[in-house]
Amino acid sequence: MIDVVLADDHPVVRAGLRAVIDGQPDMRVVHETPTAEDLLRWLDDGGRADVILLDLRFGEARMGGAEATGTIVRRHGTPVLVVTTYGTDADILAAVEAGATGYLLKDAPTEELARAIRSAAAGEVALGADVQRRLLGRMRAPAVTLSARELEVLRLVAAGRSNDAVARELFLSVATVKSHLAHINTKLGTQSRTEAAARARDRGML
Repeated sequence: MIDVVLADDHPVVRAGLRAVIDGQPDMRVVHETPTAEDLLRWLDDGGRADVILLDLRFGEARMGGAEATGTIVRRHGTPVLVVTTYGTDADILAAVEAGATGYLLKDAPTEELARAIRSAAAGEVALGADVQRRLLGRMRAPAVTLSARELEVLRLVAAGRSNDAVARELFLSVATVKSHLAHINTKLGTQSRTEAAARARDRGML
């Protein structure tokens, strides 16, 4: 039996995931929680699972799924399967680099979700079809692929941050931020930070 934990701030989503899991003969939900903080407390208190289904965002001032994934993997080694509505390059890279075993969008078919849970429990990589297409696209077109750090910089720029603010938030020098922006403009074929942010949004990078 595969013991699964659900971490999502929407009760309706948790109910839907529970219905899918409980409908499988070889898996069951053993715990569910609305925040990443509660999930970490449960694990630190001795909670055990074979797979954790984790959303990527839990609302303002809450720990995000990528940060939680990194902590879970370091402290407990439990496989994390990110199940979210967010499918941009920046979101996928953040989760994968944090150590997520798999990444699935919430509109994935029931059979795909069940397969991904079984794969994650077995220690295998479990990527949804849409996510695989995005990652393959990055590999096939490296010239227009932004690094995780470049995506972080551009996400803050798109949110209206100045170069100074970006530098403070990412613990970089202003010169390094400007260097990242220069590389971003070269890769995207843009002339300004505003144009770069707009093009990245159009391409689903942000």
